[in-house]
Amino acid sequence: MPSLNDRFTARVRALSSEGSGIVEHPDGQVFFVSGVWLEEVGQFRITGFKNRFGFAVLEALQEPSPHRRNAPCRHHGFAAGQCGGCPWQFVDYQAQLAAKEQRVHRSLGRLLGEDCILPIIGSPRTLGFRNRAQLKTDGERLGFVSAASRHLAPVDDCLILTERNRATLKALVATLPNRDWRPAKRRDWTTLDIDEDTGLGEVAVNRRLHFRQGNDEQNRVMREWLGQRLEPLDRATPVVELFAGSGNFTEVIAAAGFARIVAAEGSGDAIEQLAARRLPGVETLVGNLFADEVLERVRRCCPDAGVLVLDPPRDGLKNIAQLLPKKHRVREVFYISCDLATLARDLAVLVEKGFRAVAVQPLDLFPHSPHVELLCHLRLR
Repeated sequence: MPSLNDRFTARVRALSSEGSGIVEHPDGQVFFVSGVWLEEVGQFRITGFKNRFGFAVLEALQEPSPHRRNAPCRHHGFAAGQCGGCPWQFVDYQAQLAAKEQRVHRSLGRLLGEDCILPIIGSPRTLGFRNRAQLKTDGERLGFVSAASRHLAPVDDCLILTERNRATLKALVATLPNRDWRPAKRRDWTTLDIDEDTGLGEVAVNRRLHFRQGNDEQNRVMREWLGQRLEPLDRATPVVELFAGSGNFTEVIAAAGFARIVAAEGSGDAIEQLAARRLPGVETLVGNLFADEVLERVRRCCPDAGVLVLDPPRDGLKNIAQLLPKKHRVREVFYISCDLATLARDLAVLVEKGFRAVAVQPLDLFPHSPHVELLCHLRLR
């Protein structure tokens, strides 16, 4: 068995869901390594073990990938004190898209069939796209967290942020040191959330902003995709929307002209914002959608729903089967997912319930990261 600080040479054969390279020690032990790309060969040093896997760092790159490039951000890196927020910045964008597309095919191809998986939609901008961010600060430094650590990486700029957010970040850095931002005892930092609608004087400590999709241009693509898919459906069919938030997709459903839309959400503040918009045909329901009794309340509220739209957080919706008893009337499902693993789990339930995939559209919401957004349309056979 290999031991701590052992060195070995290997080729990167795969990428993990977190973006690390996967290499195999000559003894067969699998190790995760940050900052390497597919098919690269290097010398690695073992830094730790966890369960059946190990961790290593790159000491010498012997065969670099043709897709490797210099990261445009000076804060980028994988060591303590370097920002781990964009782990794929050292790789050209087309290679990033290809890797994401391959992940989707590996995870969903056998379950749904290869033909329904469409080519990935890349982001129009790979820098300057991020409309929101959560910063960390201890009152002396401000930035993001280093990869796989609890180390604060100070930054004075962030190239993926929109121009407005970059300006807010720089203005916040200029106020350091700031005693009001010191963390409570036994806390490493406080948080400062910023977005396009938050000016410098409105940034508050440890106040989480309402959820919004982090890339406005790609969010428009997602909304257009849903609107086009809803277009052929009967407007008299009731729609249930889960994880509606403050109405990003509810607005699209309402604009399509459906007579009845039940929009459910766990955040009371978000549902109040949605209700205040008075979208035509929309009824709101608030409750923890991961609780069986709340899902049952949703189902009873609209037992004749023929269309289900959901955009859950990373956890997905493992109790989705509760919405589909033997006599359900759901014929169309539009599942928007930010996590490939939980999506595959939930789609397996839908397939077992008799649904087939009409189309799966991968979309790149966050360039330079392994994250991939999935827009899925399923129909009852």
